[in-house]
Amino acid sequence: MTDQQWWRGAVIYQIYPRSFMDSNGDGVGDLPGIIEKLPYLASLNVDALWISPFFKSPMADFGYDVSDYRDVDPLFGQLRDFDALLKAAHQQNLKIIIDQVLSHTSEQHAWFIESRSSRDNPKADWYVWADPNPDGTPPTNWLSVFGGSSWQWDSRRRQYYLHNFLTSQPDLNFHCKAVQQAILGEVEFWLQRGVDGFRFDACNFHFHDQKLRDNKPAKVIDEVTVSNANPYGMQRHKFDKSRPQNLKFLQKLRTLLNQYGAASVGEVGDDDSVARMAEYTSGGDKLHQAYSFNLLTNAFSASHIRSQVEQMETAFAHTDLPGWACWSIGNHDVARVATRWGKDKGGPAFSKQMLALVTSLRGSSCLYQGDELGLPEADIAFEDLQDPYGKTFWPEFKGRDGCRTPMPWTKAGDYAGFSATKPWLPIPAGHQAHAVSTQEKPHESVLNATRRFLAWRRGQPTLIHGDIHFLHAAEPLLIFTRKLGDESLLVAFNLSAKPQTWPLTKALQSLQVLDGHGLKGGKVANGSLQLAAWGTYFGRF
Repeated sequence: MTDQQWWRGAVIYQIYPRSFMDSNGDGVGDLPGIIEKLPYLASLNVDALWISPFFKSPMADFGYDVSDYRDVDPLFGQLRDFDALLKAAHQQNLKIIIDQVLSHTSEQHAWFIESRSSRDNPKADWYVWADPNPDGTPPTNWLSVFGGSSWQWDSRRRQYYLHNFLTSQPDLNFHCKAVQQAILGEVEFWLQRGVDGFRFDACNFHFHDQKLRDNKPAKVIDEVTVSNANPYGMQRHKFDKSRPQNLKFLQKLRTLLNQYGAASVGEVGDDDSVARMAEYTSGGDKLHQAYSFNLLTNAFSASHIRSQVEQMETAFAHTDLPGWACWSIGNHDVARVATRWGKDKGGPAFSKQMLALVTSLRGSSCLYQGDELGLPEADIAFEDLQDPYGKTFWPEFKGRDGCRTPMPWTKAGDYAGFSATKPWLPIPAGHQAHAVSTQEKPHESVLNATRRFLAWRRGQPTLIHGDIHFLHAAEPLLIFTRKLGDESLLVAFNLSAKPQTWPLTKALQSLQVLDGHGLKGGKVANGSLQLAAWGTYFGRF
């Protein structure tokens, strides 16, 4: 493995900067706050930090609506603060991955301001514009992820513009070569500053169907990756995203990344995310790795997790130069895993197991800030809600604020050590009981279990690079092997609060426990593997 291959099997820790650490007392986290906490981050034994957008933005979607790709929003600091963060992180042997939103900009971006000013200005075709139907309705039936039509009328040009998300997030027209070149230039700006990689937001939304054909109804309504309160799942999204032209653009992007030795991870939300992930990462000439929402849903069972990984492995097996998956069970877009999967009943044992599970699958993994503390989802009152997505679909869908509340650093104090003043989202009193200060000393805390396990995992190349094969086991058991060279490991998880027993086959009678990871819950006795509630077992055979 060369240094440029560091991303294979890496553990990536996601920082949502608004909610990580506030250094200047304005109630919003910032880049200097991240610098302050770098020793803590290094102590987790993760490999890289993914920092959600900190670029200049009107914050309609909290940074995912960029108005200037090359500047830091004053809320988060200044450009020199990012440079200082990058240098300090590298001194701690931490890679820095920044979040780039390339499919759309803010309506306040200078490009869009010019584009909407007339139909014949130099940037007139930099965004997706279309005339209305004869009756004044939008040109297609395409829907926005955030609700309603994905077309917004603009009185200046007397045309509709496309927005796959908020109306204030107009979609760039990637069919325009000048747009592609401009976007590559924005990416290179950060490459020249020394970033180690990028997380590309909504990376299958870059292109649209130029014939503006309507989407057909979905054969099966998607109520798994999309809230059932949202009609977006009722369409088959063939013409508004995941267009074939995107492959050539991703190749251009990869060529640029290769020049700087930088890595990439793409967010893929698609009707068939597994196939798209395989397509976007195979061949060694597009994205380095990708993740989907398939493990970010409410579906939680051994069979669901197994099916997603096996589908991914099968898809890779049918491609030249197979790609690489990045597994995520928690991030800034979904309810926290302790609540979504654990139903707030699993306690520390569940949180420890989830850490081991997601980092033991074949691929890389993303951990979301606060999951190393076992934080549950916060219940945000409507009057405190900030997320426009949640406001649209309240109360059936409460949005994403429940997983975005500030990190609790201390049990004491009104604001849990996050800020000296009232933060942008409230900190639940229950979160302070999980604060970092309460978990630093106890040996069995989720925080210290995270540190021990990830330190141990670094010395297990079979878990990082080995092949994966699932063994037959009834719910709630998830059991698989990882093999690399002459070493074979058995990995077993009891995804329930009741003890379970699994008979060992003849080939596994020589199974020997693999110690050092710090997790409890499994042993071999009487020819069977016995797993405690939320038990985890690693063995060599």
